[in-house]
Amino acid sequence: MASVHESLYFNPMMTNGVVHVNVFGIKDWVTPYKISVLALLYEMTASKITLPERRRLNQLILPLQQGPDLTLGQFLQTVEECCPQTAYAVKLRLHEMADGELKDMEYFFSTLPTPFTAFDSEAYKTSVVGLFMRHMLLAYNKLSFSQVYKLYKSLQHYYHSHYAKPTDGQEGLPALVADDSDMDLTSAEDTVGDRTGKEEMDTPLHVSELRRGPLSQKQAEYFLARQAYLLKNDENKALKPAALQEELNNMLKFNPDFAEAHYLNYLNSMRVQDIFLSAHSLLHYFDRLILSGNEGKSNGDEGYGRSLRYAALNLASLHCRFGHYHQADLALQEAIRIAQESNDHVCLQHCLSWLYTLQQMKGSDSTVLTEDSVKMAAHFCLPYLASLGIQSLVQQGATLGKTAHKLMDALKDTDILHWKHSLSELIEISLAQTTSIWRMYGKSTMALQQAQLLLNMSSLEPVNFGVQQNNTEAFTVALCHLAELHAEQGLYFAVSEILQHLKEQFPPHSQHAKLWMLCDLKIQFERHMNEGKYHLAEPLVTAISALNKTEGLFRKAQVLKALNRSTEAYSILKRLQVHCEKTKCTEMVIRGMLATAGLHWESSGFSTALPLLLQALASARQHHLQSLVSRNRETDFTLMLGVPEKALNVLHEAIEPVLAHGAVMEKGRALLLTARCQMAVTGAYYLPADFHLAVLAVDTLNEAAAYFSKLNCKERLRDVHYLQAQLHHSLGQISQCNKSAMLFRLLDQELQSAAPPFSMRL
Repeated sequence: MASVHESLYFNPMMTNGVVHVNVFGIKDWVTPYKISVLALLYEMTASKITLPERRRLNQLILPLQQGPDLTLGQFLQTVEECCPQTAYAVKLRLHEMADGELKDMEYFFSTLPTPFTAFDSEAYKTSVVGLFMRHMLLAYNKLSFSQVYKLYKSLQHYYHSHYAKPTDGQEGLPALVADDSDMDLTSAEDTVGDRTGKEEMDTPLHVSELRRGPLSQKQAEYFLARQAYLLKNDENKALKPAALQEELNNMLKFNPDFAEAHYLNYLNSMRVQDIFLSAHSLLHYFDRLILSGNEGKSNGDEGYGRSLRYAALNLASLHCRFGHYHQADLALQEAIRIAQESNDHVCLQHCLSWLYTLQQMKGSDSTVLTEDSVKMAAHFCLPYLASLGIQSLVQQGATLGKTAHKLMDALKDTDILHWKHSLSELIEISLAQTTSIWRMYGKSTMALQQAQLLLNMSSLEPVNFGVQQNNTEAFTVALCHLAELHAEQGLYFAVSEILQHLKEQFPPHSQHAKLWMLCDLKIQFERHMNEGKYHLAEPLVTAISALNKTEGLFRKAQVLKALNRSTEAYSILKRLQVHCEKTKCTEMVIRGMLATAGLHWESSGFSTALPLLLQALASARQHHLQSLVSRNRETDFTLMLGVPEKALNVLHEAIEPVLAHGAVMEKGRALLLTARCQMAVTGAYYLPADFHLAVLAVDTLNEAAAYFSKLNCKERLRDVHYLQAQLHHSLGQISQCNKSAMLFRLLDQELQSAAPPFSMRL
């Protein structure tokens, strides 16, 4: 089931995933790349361009201005994708300057449209183009002659390096601009005597997302905002963890007190589950935030205290994520104490939300705390926290056996709140929770509908950088449910496509990768078990246990049972039941009871199996677990074969939800049991008293065989062919009897394992 506590991470410096930065001491300067952008803007204002091309170029202007410097090849390729004609004109303009003389660059700057007079063009003073041109003209006019000459030499190297032949497998790279002290817009007129001894700075730039050197303030802001947004909304398009770490280290080398870079470093460390570096970066972020005086200048001492309490709150959330509950509790108590001293009700509500989340993660009952949190959040008009609390109550209610209509009514009320306040993240969580609840109740059709609704929903988040919000936990849960639903129907090709998408969308180092990893392992395990390949299923148990201890124990018991190691399987099931009763995992408790009853049944312990089956049936009904109720009834029917007429009547009532929502294996088992009941009623084991019902049993067995063939379940097919041979023999259909007997013989020889007597199997 989709959890809600991941949405509680709070940082006062983050808004919609974008970091608001203020880079101290990082200067702007004129670069050859900026001249290339200026040439593009000049050609846009001077030449005639079609409307679609102009529209595409307009969308390109801001990223080119604010983004990191590109090589000439990258720049021209980007422009050419929008408008080839303009790209050629820009290349020609740069060629005239780079292959000409210094006066050609001077002439280019002198012919630029003046932003204060270009009323009818894009270069008007209040436009984006106009502001950029004003900035560039101001910067260029403040350069001394020696600075202009160095800029010209850099432009030449920038242009010619694009056409230079690569050496040693490396592409030609543009030259570095002059020293930032030379290009500093605020520097005084340069002293020629200090600079005459300097060499021309022709060192090539390293091609990367950022330059290896100090960035301008706007470039740093753009880089941080872009990476933070991508980490939140589409991690695949963000830099790889190692590359982003390198860029942040480079940025912090030039400005160690850059607080927001430390926070992005924290987010990046969380991607790879690096507890030490993430805690280190988080503490550095709040230390720098306090030392920089940002909060204090605006809010006095209150700003200082605000940073401290949110630092403690973020530290508590960090420890919660890594399962360090004691450290999380200490940090949370510290945040509560500081918030109470400052009378900060908003921070206290976040603390209360994390408090009940921490109690849930410990396995304690947090219903009272959650209800208090919802009431207080509603009182202080905090719809986000109130909705999170209600979703948490729904999650607890589902495990405690609340009826479906009550849970759905609660989710419906929260959905109204979500749409009213445009809380798209909580809408996704709500849909993922609804999917999980329907799956738990055994309503696969409804679960499939809700999962598709989530996957086809357009995000309410502002779509920046061309990405959609689709890498959240809710999307992972929905896709995993979708994969499992397809696997249950034997559609393994579709399953492989869904899992491939999950692997691409959520790389192994990402936060939610464990969800699809566990889903993939469970699907592989079930497939091998259905096909009777226990030697392939057994190694998967260790991998499943590493991700989920409870699931791993249950799968281990299944393998041992299939290998006829009943004593070991029984020991593990007892241990599993004690653990699940302690953690209140009702669904797994019922599944354990069924597996234990199966062990007793196969060892002829009918008197021991029956109470377990009845107890499991009562618990499944109490918690509205329809799929487990159906499994219980199947086993009950097997016990009731002594009175087949009654078994068949009850089976007709119970089989409908199985055929409507059940997995292929469950459908096949139900139909196989139906055929056995029909054969018992007609006396088909000896003589067909009712020919019509006997023919119906043949059709039922054929349908069951089709389901088992879909899963390549040879053991079940062997049972079907055995019954078919008996039935055809009693009906006098010799050819069909011989065919079924031959198929049974072939499968029996292939499996090479003595099957238990059919009457003894569940």
